[in-house]
Amino acid sequence: MATLLDGKQISQHIRNELKKKVSSLTIKPGLAVVLVGDDPASKVYVSNKEKACAEIGYVSQKIVLPDNVDEETLLEVIRKLNVDPTIHGILVQFPLPKHLAHVEEKIIRTIREDKDVDCFHPANVGKFATCKGIVCEDLLLPCTPAGILSLLHAYEIPIAGARVVILGRSNLVGKPIALFLLGEDATVTICHSKTKNMSEITKQADILIAAIGKPKFVTKDMVKPGVVVIDVGINRTEQGLVGDVDFEMINPIASAITPVPGGIGPMTIASLMQNVWKAYMKITTSL
Repeated sequence: MATLLDGKQISQHIRNELKKKVSSLTIKPGLAVVLVGDDPASKVYVSNKEKACAEIGYVSQKIVLPDNVDEETLLEVIRKLNVDPTIHGILVQFPLPKHLAHVEEKIIRTIREDKDVDCFHPANVGKFATCKGIVCEDLLLPCTPAGILSLLHAYEIPIAGARVVILGRSNLVGKPIALFLLGEDATVTICHSKTKNMSEITKQADILIAAIGKPKFVTKDMVKPGVVVIDVGINRTEQGLVGDVDFEMINPIASAITPVPGGIGPMTIASLMQNVWKAYMKITTSL
């Protein structure tokens, strides 16, 4: 059986370290989350972020806007948070309602660069895309990719020289984790919906990262023995939450694997909390 890469345990260690740093502060780091509408999944994600803030000692502000909110009202909320001295991190929970989907890029660009704790702003994307090694540590980093990397490091999984195959090319996970791993000297291949003979490629992977959004997409005929499997997928089915990997099928073959839930999800939240701390430090020291 594979070693279980326990994201809950590693993320708790990160939270504990942040809690120690915050405990002696008079002015606490502040995170504002803007939630538009009542999407059930988004509400769960926001709740998890609030719980993490409370545990660490951050100030948490949730702003809930109606599903039919107009673009200018949402942008004005962000502008006010940009100048609020008690708020050091801002995130807008995606996805947005359909009538706002076309302005997501505008919304991202409106968030102040140094408060962009999701690391979606083009300026922040450019910074991490060109950084390498310890230089990256002071930057705001994409939360899920940073969480993946932290988990690999925590379990001392060799990255330099490893053949890594990533399923999915999203701006949220696929592209940024590819950049991170290239910076750590891995050989990286990205597969997507137009990739031919995908299983032939995935069988070459020393590390397989699945972020494709299809429940139990990765089966045992797609991996080689001893592979390290990182399952980023969170798919709601009648049987409950499942990942992009068929866990029961792959577990006996892999050398290490993340569970769903309890793997990358907690690591993503922990990375967000680290970004809030970095933003707080940069903003308060620049005053």
